[in-house]
Amino acid sequence: MERIGGIGDIGELEEMLLSEDREKVRCGLDTIKEKIGELGAKEARPLFGALTALFYIDPLDRPDLKPCLDEAIDLVVGFGDWVIPRLLESLDDSDVKAQIVIANALGRLGADAIDPLLEAYAATDDSDRRSFLLYALGHVRSPKVRKALPVILQAMAAPSRVLRDSATRTVGRMMEAIPSGDLTEEEVFAITEALRLNLGDHNPGIRSKAVRSLGKLARYGHLNHDRCEWAYMVLQKVLGKDGSNEWDRAYIVRREAREAMSYCQRGM
Repeated sequence: MERIGGIGDIGELEEMLLSEDREKVRCGLDTIKEKIGELGAKEARPLFGALTALFYIDPLDRPDLKPCLDEAIDLVVGFGDWVIPRLLESLDDSDVKAQIVIANALGRLGADAIDPLLEAYAATDDSDRRSFLLYALGHVRSPKVRKALPVILQAMAAPSRVLRDSATRTVGRMMEAIPSGDLTEEEVFAITEALRLNLGDHNPGIRSKAVRSLGKLARYGHLNHDRCEWAYMVLQKVLGKDGSNEWDRAYIVRREAREAMSYCQRGM
């Protein structure tokens, strides 16, 4: 078993975190938190690998361990930007549950993660990996995420359904991080046009995300009066309220449209 000065038996800690017994998991996590507090994030780096064992928890299957998973993410993010390449490497060796957690952690690392995420995106043509990288960018809460907009717009028109889905969701989340007024007229037009096109996607999940993202553009002040009116009319068509007697057949799309319309009304 690996022992590192001041930390103790890392293998034993990892086994505790992998236990089916919640109390053992809780004890292992508390021990790691204590060690990080004693040694500081820099000296406690060897504990990174043990913490990521919790990333494989399925919170739907083990809701009792969800608080432990959340704390593990907080601790990993607290290590700082040196974990970014390690997390990116882990994306390839993880199942879907862990990939979602890793992408969440990458996003929470903020502006420092933007360039590494974009570089990783450019370095692969695997749609699934690219999808998780976009998911991570959607969790970045920094105005600098605007830098990723060209990549997001391109992905919104990708042949891959999973990539279109992830990009259409991500562009809306980006609107939450970018201050109102920061986007140029050209950028707003490019985003609204990409969303308009995806409102016609054959996949209802993508259409619902396009509606939601359009609502976020209005909600966070990125649409002027005229564009809010345009978006409102588009959403009326989705709900069949434009006099055409045609509406989107998917309930999930119509549900999103009702909420998005309220945001458009505020800007009109």
